[in-house]
Amino acid sequence: MATKARKTVSDNTRRALWGRGAGVCYMCHRPLTGDLLTGKDELNLGFVAHIVGAVPGGPRGDLVRSPLLVDKIENLILLCNDHHKAIDDTLHWWDFPEKLLVELKRQHEAKVEIAAQIPPDRKTTVVLFGAGIGEHGGPLSPERAKAAVLPERYPDQRDPIVLGMDNLVSRDDEKLYWQVQIENLRRQYHRRVKMRIEDGDTNHLSIFALAPQPLLIELGRLLGDITPADVFQLRREPSGWRWQPAKPPLDLVLDEITGEGDDIGLILGLSATVDFDRARSVLPSAPIYRLSIAEPQRDCIGSQEDLAQLRAALRSIYDEISRRHGRKACIHLFPVVPVSVAVEIGRVWMPKADLPMTIYDEHRAKGGFHPCHHLGTDLNPMEDAA
Repeated sequence: MATKARKTVSDNTRRALWGRGAGVCYMCHRPLTGDLLTGKDELNLGFVAHIVGAVPGGPRGDLVRSPLLVDKIENLILLCNDHHKAIDDTLHWWDFPEKLLVELKRQHEAKVEIAAQIPPDRKTTVVLFGAGIGEHGGPLSPERAKAAVLPERYPDQRDPIVLGMDNLVSRDDEKLYWQVQIENLRRQYHRRVKMRIEDGDTNHLSIFALAPQPLLIELGRLLGDITPADVFQLRREPSGWRWQPAKPPLDLVLDEITGEGDDIGLILGLSATVDFDRARSVLPSAPIYRLSIAEPQRDCIGSQEDLAQLRAALRSIYDEISRRHGRKACIHLFPVVPVSVAVEIGRVWMPKADLPMTIYDEHRAKGGFHPCHHLGTDLNPMEDAA
């Protein structure tokens, strides 16, 4: 007597599943079409996998349910080769129980459905800047950044624009580090971001950055405030890039100590408390302003409203210093702020309207704040920096 052939997944069900899953692995979101080496699109890299096993004796198999669910889309997920092997591995398939895979399917297909409903004018170009980009599961991984823009926006291309920081022999307490990194950032930005904006390929940016604060401020200066952009903040609690629900406005405090001269100190102490004495050691007789919050902490920026409040405060301070001290003055900036605020410092600063600005970074081994970068005139304070 001939053995009855095992029932397979029909072509109609396969097509429907590929549509629901957007053609990516339900686990790692790796695209499942195209040859990774040649770039050809016709290669199929995906596997249609069963949640309840296709055969009763297989992984998660069931004597009654397996034959009934073989061709049911609610029992199927798309996987890459690695994850397809993992869920059916002879020794470890029980690490992927039915309940886990059902929830994974639900979450992934819900994300795809949300993304499909976003109108075309909500697309954004995702930009990553910093070190360690591309590390699996790292803070600046493309997957985490793309997920953070949903559901308000959706990425306009598969791969984000990467403005990477090359590994240098020099350290950030050396002049060469700042000179090379800033020039590297400028060249990459002009080639990979500015040209897309000028060609009309990009109408909105989503910025994810982790780097020393002078470099973040320079990135903000390059971005400016003409092209609409959302600057994201990496939070530690809860971990991730997603904004939290809006809370009461930040309790901003602006105080100052008097002095004289055209060198004006400006302390931004949001992530930690910065005493006036630390800036006074650099500017012995200058007027010094300090913007802080009642309880400085690393996670002080939790919502877009917080960032908007900081932008308005920075704009007001820049204008007030210029009004009080005249156009010959220079701002000496001592920033201890979250990464999103550092980028906004540069975005808010207007090259034609605002005073030139010398930016300091703190080096404990060198005994405090040291000048690292300059915005404004051709004057370069780094020529004499150690």
